[in-house]
Amino acid sequence: MNRPSVCCRMFLRWLSLSCALALLPSLFLVYSFRSHQGTPSPSRSSAAVLTPESIPLDIGFQPGIDGLRPRHHFRSYDEYIQLQLNKTLNARLRQVWSTVDWRRKINVFSPMFRRFLDEGLVKPEHKVMCIGARMGQEVVALKEIGVADAIGIDLVPAPPLVIQGDIHHHPFPDSTFDFEFSNVFDHALSPQRFVSEIERTLKPSGVAVLHVALHTKSDKFSVTDLLSVDALLSLFHHSDLIHIRLVDAFGLDTEVAMKKRNVNTDLSAHSSNITKTTSNCATPKSKSALINLAEPLILTEPKKPWVTFKRNIRSVKYLPTLTNITNRKRYIYIDIGARNYGSSIGSWFQKAYPKQGHNFIIYAIEADHHAFSQSYTNHTEVNFMPFAAWVRNETLMFGSDSSGTSFTSRHVGMGRIHQHVQSGSPKLERDQLIEVQGIDIAEWIRSVASEDDFVVVKMDVEGAEYELLPRLMTTGVICLVDELFLECHYNRWQHCCPERTTKYNRTYQDCVSLFRSLRQNGVLVHQWW
Repeated sequence: MNRPSVCCRMFLRWLSLSCALALLPSLFLVYSFRSHQGTPSPSRSSAAVLTPESIPLDIGFQPGIDGLRPRHHFRSYDEYIQLQLNKTLNARLRQVWSTVDWRRKINVFSPMFRRFLDEGLVKPEHKVMCIGARMGQEVVALKEIGVADAIGIDLVPAPPLVIQGDIHHHPFPDSTFDFEFSNVFDHALSPQRFVSEIERTLKPSGVAVLHVALHTKSDKFSVTDLLSVDALLSLFHHSDLIHIRLVDAFGLDTEVAMKKRNVNTDLSAHSSNITKTTSNCATPKSKSALINLAEPLILTEPKKPWVTFKRNIRSVKYLPTLTNITNRKRYIYIDIGARNYGSSIGSWFQKAYPKQGHNFIIYAIEADHHAFSQSYTNHTEVNFMPFAAWVRNETLMFGSDSSGTSFTSRHVGMGRIHQHVQSGSPKLERDQLIEVQGIDIAEWIRSVASEDDFVVVKMDVEGAEYELLPRLMTTGVICLVDELFLECHYNRWQHCCPERTTKYNRTYQDCVSLFRSLRQNGVLVHQWW
């Protein structure tokens, strides 16, 4: 009778001891984080002390960070820490991270870091920190490519690769590291504190690379959703953007690289995060970086442009696939030279353009309203504008400029606008032309759109783009256009016969120069067919 009771007592003691040991890491971490609320560590130099009171618990109401959305409303900093520990201390997950996932993650990190090495963002002699490094696979990947002085920080240490540290409270002095990497921005309770600690511990000219989720869903332990890359960039007060890239890295899709400014340049021209394009217009640096992600321009003239450009639209990197457009007031699509409903609005924009669930206000501007207005009768969602896009408000002549060609709706629809018709002109026949009202397209766009709106423009104006685009640039209205789809007209090879069209005197290289100039001036433009 005594033997079973002895066994039971031994079992209960073993069970109690096991539970106590299991709680030790949590108790140690709670004690450690509470100790941070007292006197700062001597190694932190002039860094501010992190306390629950110093971290705003409702980031959604902080000024100046539109594009960040909190997932939770924590009652205390300890409650936030406990959520993170629920994942970090999960025994099953830690077993997977240290065995099955160990080499796989190193193999993903290695080519990324090797690319940074090739680009000069990180060097073998650099001192590097990985923020939120968990078991330390990124630290191993850095060491394997020759960056020996690398260390990680995480809530739970994994020595010797990872030491204990809070992403809001780095255990290092100011200006310690040449390079910092993190893929845990979504786990930051205070995004401002997260970024300010990066800038504090980076050396001048140091580089920080963050992997974030813009288009993919973060895991259940995430506490902050990033809705736009601009929101992230706005948190950096002492750094400049290097690049924005699309990546595929453990559920994260966007890479943002920043470089900390030198002290002597911090108060110079870098004080505003814009790149001037004209005297009236400024383009956010984040948009300039997104332009670098766009599909490459077709630089060599195609032999069959009607095939090449139509095929090229399949490779277009649409702006909503590169960034989140949620925080705009309205969403507007303007089709200049729209022709009939099925030409581009119905066949392309409504079916293929990624709208991220938003309803767009649609305008169709078409000079040949006699031929095409009927096609919009059953599409009340489209605002049909029977005008010709021009550089000022005036009456224009519109039609085909091929002498001897009969006046048909087909030729008029593919026609051009003319300011006047000279009597006896061998090139222009009066009975081929109709009078239309031209509108100052720059002033019209300014009247329907604002900087708070997301604006997409498609332009197919039979050669008038060489007048309209300079007007949009000099007035600064181009700033209101987030994305432009442009058909550039030139003396292209014809479908019918082995000859170039005589309708336009521009060359293909003129078009390439136009597209290049637009992109260099901060306009995300695509080659339309």
